[in-house]
Amino acid sequence: MVLDLLAAAADARLPFALEIFERTASTPRVQQVVQLSLAPAFLLSGIGAIMNVIMSRMIWIARRVENIEEKLEEHRTPRQTRELGWLMRRRRLMQGAIMFSTASAVMISAVIGMLFISAYITAQIGTLIAFMWVLTMALLVTGLGFFLLETRLAAIGAQAPKQ
Repeated sequence: MVLDLLAAAADARLPFALEIFERTASTPRVQQVVQLSLAPAFLLSGIGAIMNVIMSRMIWIARRVENIEEKLEEHRTPRQTRELGWLMRRRRLMQGAIMFSTASAVMISAVIGMLFISAYITAQIGTLIAFMWVLTMALLVTGLGFFLLETRLAAIGAQAPKQ
């Protein structure tokens, strides 16, 4: 009885599998989807390059924080104490930049996936893809905003308190 149910289920899925195979067999259709996904793929590589720069700066900040924290608190100079606070603010900004840039990379990957899916289903999901693209841009701009704030903070430096 169980074998009969499994055989019936396999027979029921066979036309669906053949339909999917038939839809994806069209070379021009696959070429069109690949062309549509090129712009998001280039954006993904750009996000990767930006994240490489962000991570390099984050690593520098983390190493500097570790070097200062290795010293006992009573042996730190006032300048090192001030620099530690400055570095912690920079670290928080860089963590925001990393978080939002990573989220934008995830979203653009989902957009690429949805573009491929949309070519082979009958449901119209163009609005969803457009929303995901806008969300990707918002996440990327937010990540770049955090990065901009961090670079401004780095340019100002750990300033001495005004007397």
